[in-house]
Amino acid sequence: MSLTGDIAATWRSPRRVMRKLLDMGQREDRALFFLMLACGLIFVSQWPLLSRQAYLDPSVPLDARIGGALFAWILWMPIFAYILAAISHLLAMPFGGKGSWYSARLALFWSMLCATPAWLLYGLVSGFIGPGPAQTATGAILAVVFLGFWTIALREAETYTGVEQPQ
Repeated sequence: MSLTGDIAATWRSPRRVMRKLLDMGQREDRALFFLMLACGLIFVSQWPLLSRQAYLDPSVPLDARIGGALFAWILWMPIFAYILAAISHLLAMPFGGKGSWYSARLALFWSMLCATPAWLLYGLVSGFIGPGPAQTATGAILAVVFLGFWTIALREAETYTGVEQPQ
């Protein structure tokens, strides 16, 4: 299935898609691609809000705001995501987690990528509507979507024992 098809399928059945990704084997290039694509899309989702902020407060120009967001999402967030994935794996071990470092990374990175439609919606609401109930509601939806995907994916990753052989 295509990447966008897998993202759409994750919104319907996240456990099944995560199992499919784990069955494909350990491919660090794939996990890194998911992370960088997610960070790139989240960076783009910030543009409407940054444009609004630059219009309302011209003391910091738009290009400086975009440069700061680029630095944060493309340089620092991938480093933070690797650390967060390692911490999540370490926290899962005492609770019976049997996954690998790779499966924990894949769970986080895939969850970030699958939550990007919610990030894009949040960016549009923040940029075009601004602060208020709509922004708060879409922010809450974003948080629930991401945490839900990550929880389900991490649980699947930490209980994964390998490709199931037909009997």
